[in-house]
Amino acid sequence: MAAFREIKPEEIGANPFRLIGSDWLLITAANAGKVNTMTASWGGFGVFWGKNAAAVVIRPTRYTKEFVDAAGRFSLCVPGDAYRKELQYLGAVSGRDEDKIAKANLTVLYEDGVPYFAESGLVLFCRSLYAQEMKADCFLDESLIGRWYPKLDFHTLYVGEIEKVLTK
Repeated sequence: MAAFREIKPEEIGANPFRLIGSDWLLITAANAGKVNTMTASWGGFGVFWGKNAAAVVIRPTRYTKEFVDAAGRFSLCVPGDAYRKELQYLGAVSGRDEDKIAKANLTVLYEDGVPYFAESGLVLFCRSLYAQEMKADCFLDESLIGRWYPKLDFHTLYVGEIEKVLTK
């Protein structure tokens, strides 16, 4: 397995639309000695409050939300197409019910106490800066509610400062 090297956030060469929308991310955090992860295909990268940042959204029912809320730091891992089957599995099964990371045969590593996966090609380590629950009355395009939130289970938006980036 190739070794990681640190790069600056500005040196990430990947197309963010492909990286998030089609490659998928794993949002990963630790809490009380446990690690959990979930797939994500919504989010973005940019500058918030003068900091390089990532924005992700997590539904209230997701087990990983408890970990991100408690930890204050999380990683965004991009394993890539070679791990599509594992990503699909990790998005379909809850860590509440089984050790899905072990069943996906992923190797957990830690950087400054934040978990990430050895199988990743790119890892962003984020410190939580902001979290806000989405609300129906804030949608300017109300058609999004019917399409994406028929159960009214609105995401929480998280903005994290990108503290470190590792790539292979």
